Amino acid sequence: MNEENAKPTGPDLGSGVALSAFPENGLLVGHVGGDDVLLVRQGEDIFAIAPHCTHYHGPLAEGLVVDGAIHCPWHHACFDLRSGEALRAPAFDPLACWKVEQRDGMVFVREKLPEPKKKSSGAAKPGKIVIAGGGAAGFAAAEMLRRHDYQGEIVMVSDDAAAPVDRPNLSKDYLAGAAPEEWVPLRGSDWYAEKGIDLRLSTKIGAINPRDHQVTLADGGVIAYDRLLLATGAEPIRLAVPGAASSDILTLRSLADCRSIIARAQGGATRVLVIGASFIGLEVAASLRSRGLEVHVVAPESRPLEKVMGPQLGDVIRALHEEKGVHFHLGNTVASFEAGKVTLKDGNTFQADFAVAGVGVKPRLQLAESAGLVLDRGVTVDGYLKTSAPDIYAAGDIARWPDPHSGAAIRVEHWVVAERQGQAAARNMLGLEEAFTAVPFFWSQHYDVSINYVGHAESWDELAVEGDLAGKDGLVRFKRAGRTLAVASVFRDLESLKAEIQMEQAVA
Repeated sequence: MNEENAKPTGPDLGSGVALSAFPENGLLVGHVGGDDVLLVRQGEDIFAIAPHCTHYHGPLAEGLVVDGAIHCPWHHACFDLRSGEALRAPAFDPLACWKVEQRDGMVFVREKLPEPKKKSSGAAKPGKIVIAGGGAAGFAAAEMLRRHDYQGEIVMVSDDAAAPVDRPNLSKDYLAGAAPEEWVPLRGSDWYAEKGIDLRLSTKIGAINPRDHQVTLADGGVIAYDRLLLATGAEPIRLAVPGAASSDILTLRSLADCRSIIARAQGGATRVLVIGASFIGLEVAASLRSRGLEVHVVAPESRPLEKVMGPQLGDVIRALHEEKGVHFHLGNTVASFEAGKVTLKDGNTFQADFAVAGVGVKPRLQLAESAGLVLDRGVTVDGYLKTSAPDIYAAGDIARWPDPHSGAAIRVEHWVVAERQGQAAARNMLGLEEAFTAVPFFWSQHYDVSINYVGHAESWDELAVEGDLAGKDGLVRFKRAGRTLAVASVFRDLESLKAEIQMEQAVA
């Protein structure tokens, strides 16, 4: 994620560069002292910022500049050019910024500027905010509340034993052995105390009382709230076959789950069964192949990910895995998995040391349902992420919101969407009344190939393919009635960003 001990590149911006060295709306990487700096020109204004995204160190010089902000090409984080503030998840930390002077046709970069000041909504603040859930949405909400200088109490209740983690890493680099565990927490354990966030781990909520504005814990404790954010996320769907309760069938959702899979992979296992050709299932397959295990994927569909990515990308993804030695058993299901013996529906059998089930997740709606909130295959929220109960908001995997881009009420299980909804809910709990209009985005990693997806298309009547998908340089536009609903791209990061901006501007 972070490159250390890299030598500065490009011209010495402290000594000055000619304004003619880069065009209007251009970018130029140089350095000041030992720091790399990216000069960004937008019209008559020139900004000096750190050149790498604070999320996964993406190269901002390859990104897109729009309306005073720069967008990262990798995972679509966005930063304010004047202040460096991280405007959109998945980045949370600001970029460093430097003072810029223009004189006699030259541009000089001077001293580093202080970090942006905390914002204030100006509205009356609630005294106490409770966040139910310790995942992406919950963490993003807590971070945004403190960034807006909210001084009230924040209580985050999570039934997980670990503080909020970077969940995409659990099926990607960390599981593959390419990332150390210190990369996994979203913040260090001391951060919560420093920010005055009461993080209660391994704690279950038993009930929510909207009338009395109270949360009752499973142990009988009661927490009052002025605002409540429901961000309970989703849980893996469990198999219903003989042997499904065996400790040999694992799922992947938490850091503890990931540690269990790694322990099995490192404990002498040679062959693993992956049940389901979902994004999680295939990312697990890629990660365990990277560790040298023989991997067998069993799934009922005839082509992996076709319902989401279409047939062309489905074939490309399958080919990527087969090139790495993954064995597919498609159009099939697991009939049983007992004592290391896998029996498929078609009668074929083989041995596996353990299995990882990736057959989907279901939203955790029990609390919302018992509290009497309106549900529709998720918790129904309005454009401001408010539920049907006063002072209760919902974000992340459980929320079904009116999406202005597709024109439908949708619920998606994307990490970045959950983070951005948590941020939006935080601002709205502080009275800012900002509609949630972000374009859904996610990425999926398969070995050295990353696929970016922007928009939302549950169905389409046209797939427009551009470039060479098999050659790892192309994209697919998912259209209905001539309108692009979503774009999936392979190594076309700039086109992915442009598609996101176009969708945003279409409903602005």
